[in-house]
Amino acid sequence: MNRHAIRLVVSVYKDTIIKSLNFCLVFLTRFSLHGCRNVTLVEYRCPGNADSLLRYDNPVLITRNTEKKSPKARPLRVSPMQPATTAPVPPPPKPKSPTGDGSKQQMEEILNAMLPPREWMENNQLWVQQVSCTPCTRMNVVKLQELLDLKLQQRQARDTGICPVRRDLYTQCFDELIRQITISCSERGLLLLRVRDEIRMTIAAYQTLYESSVAFGMRKALQAEQGKADMEEKILALEREKKEFERQVNEQKAKCEAIEKRETERRQVEEKKHTEEIQFLKRTNQQLKAQLEGIVAPKK
Repeated sequence: MNRHAIRLVVSVYKDTIIKSLNFCLVFLTRFSLHGCRNVTLVEYRCPGNADSLLRYDNPVLITRNTEKKSPKARPLRVSPMQPATTAPVPPPPKPKSPTGDGSKQQMEEILNAMLPPREWMENNQLWVQQVSCTPCTRMNVVKLQELLDLKLQQRQARDTGICPVRRDLYTQCFDELIRQITISCSERGLLLLRVRDEIRMTIAAYQTLYESSVAFGMRKALQAEQGKADMEEKILALEREKKEFERQVNEQKAKCEAIEKRETERRQVEEKKHTEEIQFLKRTNQQLKAQLEGIVAPKK
């Protein structure tokens, strides 16, 4: 039974989209909007309405009059309509209870404050689309879940990690849940709105921190690259200086070895000379001693 009901809702939803995209139903009515009268409202299906999980009402066209007939003329006027002789006069609206109208208007104001209407320009015409005030049923929630899964699959959202597509779809789904809950209980909806704003603020803080850390990392990387070039030049200069010092050390070693060799040879020559001189002096001393003894010794 539930499957049959779901299929029925899907078929009705598809037919509604097809009919709305044909732009066949166009009606004009007069009403007062934000204190301005004579505003043209045309029922129109926004092409992007089906792309959002948040449920919106049919967009309304606001036509502004750029021609002024007199200084006291209003800036807004009704789009040209057929003469009264060819079009039947519409019946007056049925009276409604003021309590219901007041509560509906209050609910619209709350929803517009929580979820602002969408506005866009098309062919120099301003279109406004407000969030729907229609209560939801269990079937709508099931349909929302199925549509969310379908959108995640169609837009190829990633299951894990950071994914802007998945975040956008879940944001739309959360806004739709806030809308549904606000209609049934405005206080609970306002509390959920605070939760949503807190989550957005936290994500924005994390995003700012991530961007600043990325910028800091890039700046440090550039500084490291610049410092790397300077260090490479300094290393080359030090290597050249090292080679020059090594050459000087080798030269000094060669000089030192030559000096040591020369001094060793000179010392050996001096030692040999001194040894020979000592031997000569010893022999001379022995000869003189023998002569002295021969002179001093008494004659027999």
